[in-house]
Amino acid sequence: MYAALAAVASLLSAGSVAADDGSGVLEDNIPVVKVVTAEPAAAFQTRSFFGRVRARETVDLSFEVGGRLEVLDAVEGDRVAAGSLLARLDQAPFKRTVERAEVTLRQESRRFERAAKLMQSSAGSRVRLEDAETTRDLAAVALREARDDLEDATILAPFDGLVAERLTPNFTNVDAGRPILRLHDMSEVRVELDLPERLLMRTGDPSRIRFTVRLPDRDDPVVLRFVEFHAQTGRVGQSYIVTLAFPEAKSVFLVPGASVTVHAQVPSPAAGLVLPVSALLIGPERDASVLVLETAEDDPAGGPAPGLATLRRQPVEVRSETGTSLFVTGLSEGAEVVAVGGHLLRAGQQVRRYTRLVVEER
Repeated sequence: MYAALAAVASLLSAGSVAADDGSGVLEDNIPVVKVVTAEPAAAFQTRSFFGRVRARETVDLSFEVGGRLEVLDAVEGDRVAAGSLLARLDQAPFKRTVERAEVTLRQESRRFERAAKLMQSSAGSRVRLEDAETTRDLAAVALREARDDLEDATILAPFDGLVAERLTPNFTNVDAGRPILRLHDMSEVRVELDLPERLLMRTGDPSRIRFTVRLPDRDDPVVLRFVEFHAQTGRVGQSYIVTLAFPEAKSVFLVPGASVTVHAQVPSPAAGLVLPVSALLIGPERDASVLVLETAEDDPAGGPAPGLATLRRQPVEVRSETGTSLFVTGLSEGAEVVAVGGHLLRAGQQVRRYTRLVVEER
């Protein structure tokens, strides 16, 4: 911006460029100023943050029993439905264990029945009957454990997910609890971002902030739902990690680890009129002021010629929420203010509004 202004100034000094107000009359000796209109502060301020897509949960799946890995039907990057087969151990040893437990249970049940008949005919003791009952119950427990081990030798997808990584090669002897593959829970896609402490303290409740994000395959912005935030600041900078969720947005770009730009619409507590920083003039006593343009209509007693304006220095009070835009009080709404280069002008000086550039050949 400053380079462009410098170029304009050099052309004006050469006398080859002037401002045209639409009447076709060129004035070389009257300064041309860029004007900005003081407008009320918006009800909301928009801030942009870097966010990263993540799954609702990321889990490492493993077997509860050990054995030889026979099937690993999981391709990295594939989406899998809940209940689909992902991995399975060799079933033969577990099936044999179930068969042995079934045979043992039948044998111990027959012994219990004989002991009960002997007890009824007074040919057997009660202690022998109770021991037979205990042995039968233990055999039943062993059968349930064998069946559970057979069921645990298969890994099914616990939810609709995305296969992130295979952690163990196929046909490997694995121990119980050894991670086999990593799975993302994609039932709800989330976004994490760092929210500055100052912004969080100003709003009080992060759920009051309206978060949106634009996706390449969607025309309209997607409104994100606030989920939670970590109630402790990060190691670098005073910021909190905020978690947001997509409202069932289906997109090929929503893959864990992908980066997105999140726009936060924050309620603005600032009161006053908005001006750019370049319009502010600082005096020797650190007092702030701006140069306001007054036309003949503003001064009925006698103002500048038509198409020209007279500068008036107006003291203002300034505050800033973002560091780039100023909120000023002491001006009337709609006032025209010199936007840039005010330090080169003085109060009472006549100026012309900048509209466009005209090149004159001489």
